[in-house]
Amino acid sequence: MSTVTHGERVHPRAAGFFTDWRTVSLRALRLTWRDPEAFGPALAIPLFFFVVNIGALQKFVEGSGSFPPGFDYKAFQLPVAVIFAVTGVSRAGSLVIDIQDGYLDRLLLTPVRRGTLLLGLMTADFVLIVCLVLPVLALGLILGIHVATGIVGIVMFVLFAGVWGLAFTGFPYAIALRTGNPTAVNNAFLLFFPFAFLTTAYLPEQAMTGWLATAVKFNPTTYLLSGMRSMLQTGWQWGEIGKGLLAIAGVGAVSFTLAFTALRGRVNRS
Repeated sequence: MSTVTHGERVHPRAAGFFTDWRTVSLRALRLTWRDPEAFGPALAIPLFFFVVNIGALQKFVEGSGSFPPGFDYKAFQLPVAVIFAVTGVSRAGSLVIDIQDGYLDRLLLTPVRRGTLLLGLMTADFVLIVCLVLPVLALGLILGIHVATGIVGIVMFVLFAGVWGLAFTGFPYAIALRTGNPTAVNNAFLLFFPFAFLTTAYLPEQAMTGWLATAVKFNPTTYLLSGMRSMLQTGWQWGEIGKGLLAIAGVGAVSFTLAFTALRGRVNRS
């Protein structure tokens, strides 16, 4: 057993990357389950609009004659409800509280791996996102949606949504770390508006014209929705699924770069 001589400086020993990651993740998960009202609206609002849109538009769209026989508007709308439920879900608000009360600064005095401070929060986000996807998907199945790709397709559908939600979390974390302002973080959902509405949320791409048809082609959400819809409606269309994965990777590359750059800036300022 080593001893410390008088006057010798004692440095805390690093616990290891995975230990740090697990510790931050478990703390974030515990705080998440203690704060259900923070994610209740993220589930209730998409479910509400899913039911309303089906009730208002299903007969009109399916009876318009513009789509092939057997077109299921419920399956067309389900990915939209899922994406609305999971996009922007994060612990960024709690991170702002940690910044304001000095908890983050105290953590930065320890040998914790800096990257795990974000990765742990994102791990908790991914668990929450998957938990949000499941009831929306369950409602779709109860309403009679037939999944063309079977059980494997259902699992991949959930993972698709989970990875997309995770890819988007970098944006609110970047805002939280740069500003430390809860109002700015709460308004981060505005970033999703172009992704949500300039896309094939309500009509297929072939039904769009003019400038909207052009905007849809440049929106990564278009390819995400197309990949998820193929799993539900047409089977394993790997071209569509691959484009969806590329869209997720592109959004994730941008958001994670912003988030970890903001973390590095926060560490340097501290």
